[in-house]
Order: sequence, then C-alpha cells, then structure tokens
Amino acid sequence: MLREVRVRRLIPMLLLGAAPAWPAFRAGAHAVDATPETFPVVVSGGFLPRYAERVVAPLSIRALVLEDSRIRLAIAVADTLFVPRELADRAKRRASLQTGIPPSRMLVAATHTHAAPCIAGALGADEDAAYAAYFEDRLVEAVVGAAARLQPASAGWTAIEDFAHTFCRRWILRPDRVRRDPFGDPTVRANMHPGYQNPDFVGPSGPVDPGLSIFSVQTPDGRPIALLANYSMHYVGAEPVSPDYFGAFCRALERRIRPEGDRDFVAIMSQGTSGDQMWMDYGQPARKVTAEEYGEELAAVAHTAFQRIAYRADVRLAMAETRLRLRRRYPDERRLAWAAKTLAALHGKPLSNQAEVMAREQFLVAAAPERELILQAIRAGDLGITAIPNEVFALTGLKLKARSPLGQTFHITLANGAEGYIPPPEQHELGGYTTWIARSAGLEVEAEPKIAEAVLGLLEQVAGAPRRQESHANGPYASAVLRAGPAAYWRGSEMEGSRAHDSSPSGNHGKYEGRVAFYLEGPPGAGFSGKEINRAPHYAGGRLSATLPGLGRDYTVEMWVWNGLPAEARAVAGWLFARGGEALGIGGAGESPGKLLFSAGGTQLRGRTAAPGKSWAHVALVRQGQSVRAYLDGVLEISGEIAAHGDPLPTAQVYAGDRPGHAESFAGKLDEIAVYARALSAGEIAAHAALGRK
Repeated sequence: MLREVRVRRLIPMLLLGAAPAWPAFRAGAHAVDATPETFPVVVSGGFLPRYAERVVAPLSIRALVLEDSRIRLAIAVADTLFVPRELADRAKRRASLQTGIPPSRMLVAATHTHAAPCIAGALGADEDAAYAAYFEDRLVEAVVGAAARLQPASAGWTAIEDFAHTFCRRWILRPDRVRRDPFGDPTVRANMHPGYQNPDFVGPSGPVDPGLSIFSVQTPDGRPIALLANYSMHYVGAEPVSPDYFGAFCRALERRIRPEGDRDFVAIMSQGTSGDQMWMDYGQPARKVTAEEYGEELAAVAHTAFQRIAYRADVRLAMAETRLRLRRRYPDERRLAWAAKTLAALHGKPLSNQAEVMAREQFLVAAAPERELILQAIRAGDLGITAIPNEVFALTGLKLKARSPLGQTFHITLANGAEGYIPPPEQHELGGYTTWIARSAGLEVEAEPKIAEAVLGLLEQVAGAPRRQESHANGPYASAVLRAGPAAYWRGSEMEGSRAHDSSPSGNHGKYEGRVAFYLEGPPGAGFSGKEINRAPHYAGGRLSATLPGLGRDYTVEMWVWNGLPAEARAVAGWLFARGGEALGIGGAGESPGKLLFSAGGTQLRGRTAAPGKSWAHVALVRQGQSVRAYLDGVLEISGEIAAHGDPLPTAQVYAGDRPGHAESFAGKLDEIAVYARALSAGEIAAHAALGRK
C-alpha cells in the first residue's frame, strides 16, 4: 500500500506587519562520524561482551532539526545499540544551550546495531567509558550542526508496505517441546530464532508490521535536505564495528537522491517496532544476506516510494512529552537465592554463560525496582512520529497506527533511553528471552498497555483530535455467516484483552483464557473486505469460553482451523469445540491421526480424511436430535447417531480450544467461530466453505 500526499498550491499574501498565513517551515540536517578512534572497543548486543579491533563500516549520528513560526524540534538517530537515558539527557542539555531547543523537544534514538561499541551496560557487557564520552560529544555536535543549517523548506511523507524484508522471529513451541529458562524452570513456550522450518515449533507468536515510512524535506526549489525513514526490522548481524543495515540503507539512498556534487543531503534510518521482528522467514528454507545487501534492497523499496512524494510548505509542527513511572518485576526470594549461589561459584571470574549473566541481572533489577520513561509525540502536518524507550513488538506498533488520530504515524523506538522489551501482557504467558526479568526485559507485565495508552494520549494532544476506533468492513464470507443468523460469531480479530467480541446482534461475547496470542494471519478468503488482512488468535494451551442461552440439542458450530501439530505429536485429540459432554477435535496418534473426531459420553465418531496440517480448513459440526454430522471443507466426514442425554439447559457453556481441566492438546489457530441455535443444511455449509476459499 502506498499513501501519497497531495500538494496544496498556496499563493503567499504577506501584508506589512501581518503574521504569515502559514508557518515559516524550515529544516536543517547534519551527519557526524561517530566511529571509534582507538581500539580495542567493547561491543554489546549479545549475552557476553565482544571486542573489536577494526572498522568494518563507519558509524554515524544523523540529526534533523525542524522549525515553524512557533516551535523548533530536533531528531537525532545514532548508530549504536541504545542510548542510555543519562547520556541522552546530558547531551540534550548541552545541545539546548547552543541551539535554544528545549530538551523536551529533542528526540534521541539508536538504530540498534549490534556491532557498535558499548556506551552503557547491557547484559554481560559493561560500558566502554572512553567511547561513551566521545559518543556524547558527537551527539551534541550532530544536533548543533543540524540547527545551524536551518533553511526554508517544504516536506512530504508516505508509507509503503514491504512484507519481503521483515518477519516475526519469535515462534511458539509445540506443547511437547517446552524448554527450560536459564533459571531451570520449564517456562519457554515461545522462543526467538527457532531455526528454519524447525518441526519443534508451530508458528509465529505475533504479526508483522510491514510499513516502511518516509518523511522527506527539501528546499523550495526542490533540492533535497534530508529523509527520515522508519522500518520494523531488528538488525541483520554485521561484524563489528559496523552500523549494520542502517548505514548501508542511508548510504544507498544518499547515492540515489543526492544531486551530483551535493554533500549536504542526509538520509536517516530509525528503528521501528521490531522487538519481535527479524529479516529471516523461518517458515521457509534458509537464506543468507549481508547487511550491505539488505540495506541496498530496502533502500530500493524506499526510493520507489520517495519518488512519488508530493511536498508542501504549510507544515505545522507540534511536539508533546510526558513521563511515565513503571515498576519492574521483582525477582522472588527463590530466584535471588539461585542468583547468589550462581555468582558465588564464579569466585571473581568473569561471566561466561547465559545463566551467569541472568544471575547478575536479578540483582541489578532488584536494585532499581522502578523506572521513569520519557515518551514523546511529534506532529508534522498530518504525520505523527512517536518516541518510545523500549523494544516494542510489532503488534503494539500496529495498535498505535490503527488508533492514531493522524493520517500516517510511525514509531521510533529505543528513543530517549532504553527500558527493555515490552511484550503485550499475553506474551508473558509464553515465556522466552523477551520476558525474562533483566534490565533488557524487566518492566511490569502491564507496561505495554500503559505505554500505549500514554503514547495515544500524546498523539491526541499534538493532533488536537481524538484517537480512531478500529472498524472492519465484512467481506462475502462474514456477510453470509451473519445472514444465517448465528447465536454468536467470534471473528477473532482482537489486538488485546480477554474479551472475544461477538459480531452477531446477540452480543454473546466470549472470553479468552490461558495462553492465547493475538492478531496472527487468519484464513484469507474468510476475512474482511478489501485488502485488509484477516486476523486470528493462536491457541497455545488456551481457549475461548462463552455462555450461550437457548442452545438446545439442535445446533451448529463452524470455524476455520489451522492445526499446527503433526499427527504424531499427541496421543489424544486436539479439541476444537466442546459443549457439555460433547466435543469435536482432530485425532492424534492412536486416535485417527489428523481426522475429525466427535465424542459424546462413550460414543466416538471418526472422519475419513486427514485434515491438512499448517493450512486453513473449514470445519462444521451439526447436531440435530441424536444425529451428528461433521464437515471438512464442505464435504461430509462424520455421520452417525448418539444417545440423547438430558434435557436442553437454559444456557450452554461452550469452549473453542483446549477444555479446562484437560491436558493441553491443541496448538494452532481457530478463527471465524460461529455457533447457531439450529442445524445448518449441507448446502449452507458447503456455500460458506466455498466463499471462504475465494
């Protein structure tokens, strides 16, 4: 998707002594070299420190200063893992004295290269103090230099979706492949970097944010001044010292955009919401790429979008900042005792493994149980730019973009400090490195929604307008389901929370329980209208539960199923739907592997055809008196009779996914779950299945 900005033709009418009819927009940019001058340097970005003796590619700090008739603000992005809050604050104060820009109107961020000298402690690496002092001076120089180059300007912005260069790197493990964390506990149900097509993993734990956003400024006669880009991809993995793909991207764009002989144009790449994003597509065969190759590829996409930008001179600016105090998750006494024992065994030797690093982290977190975060929002025309001092998951970025009151919004992360990963609350249930208590991921479980709420408040403030509410237009499949009159229809498109919204007029909202990850890709044909991606929850030992009134012996349930488990993975069925003593599932080893399985009391009815693995299938169950029918992709799979049991109850408790009190048996996605208080005909079911395939 490409969003273009239309130019408004303005005729200046300046009267003597009168204020201009629009802001006097100006911009200036400057880049400074931040490559270390002495070696070796300590390099951070892993659990243990590394040491670099050479320069693979130069490091830079790139700054952009913007001004209208009311305010002046600065954005600086540095080739480093992160900029600690204390260093950023000092640099802002120093630059403010020379530029007049208040520190609250300065945004200082890191690209997040993992191949730069360590300017603050990170996991097992400690600060390289000499380089940190040098870096701070260069940061001040970049902001001051950009302010000194202010000149009349116009601006334009756009965004293009690039699904080819970023993917979710955090995948959900099978229930029989749970791993232990560094503390010895079996908590790892989701893990970074699963390996290509690893059968131990089911699928990604979150969505992708494909937006490549661009903000460009040029002189009134069309000479380029600067381009600020933003993309949600962590890093490629260059050898130190190197800016990774961020530097390659900037150099490639500068070659494409700079007029011959012009050395002033500055391209800037900022880090988006990539806490769970990476360039590897782990669902496909292995692929190799260098930081230079990746930067060139991404720059080509950006340049295509850049060439379609229209510019305007009437760019109004606004900026707001707030401070948010959050608690850290405090390690319990058992954890602290483990940490003390682990560190005592070192007898003063350096940290040498993940467990030892995490042991030290427990005491570092315990020593600072509360943190203050600086959050910011900038408005430039109809463009919003936010600043968050965390490693933010793509889902959070998508939430903020969907709800922003401005026409286009992007998020610069690891800005104005570094307070670690902020997984959405439900991701904490899946465990893994991005949830372990440490400086890199120590904030309270509810940090993500609190930060998102504060950032949306800032966007409302700079926009002077309320946030948007998500809305979806139904496609043909959903429209057909609603015409069929369901008692409940759970679309599964939630981004957060425990409520499963009922899209039918009945308002029978359900509840998500247990381990459920949100906003994964759903069945494409059964989604919303237009090009909008259909979304689905991933159930990893969780369920949707609901209480439905008036559901008697005659009922139908239909849904779309993406089964992530191989047939041999479980010895029992993976349950899809349950009501009372009745349940529909997919058989595991010894139970008609991969085939539909219906059970009620002592009766079991099995299907004939194995359901496809890791692809979407339409499943429907019809109960009519004592007759039971089940369909797979519109084709009858089960037909039989069961004994009637009991009278219809005033209400019925239903579950989709694993049933409470039963061993975990299903891992995958369920979507578009509709329950009817009547028996659908074979024709209706076949028609729905066919619509969902279109």
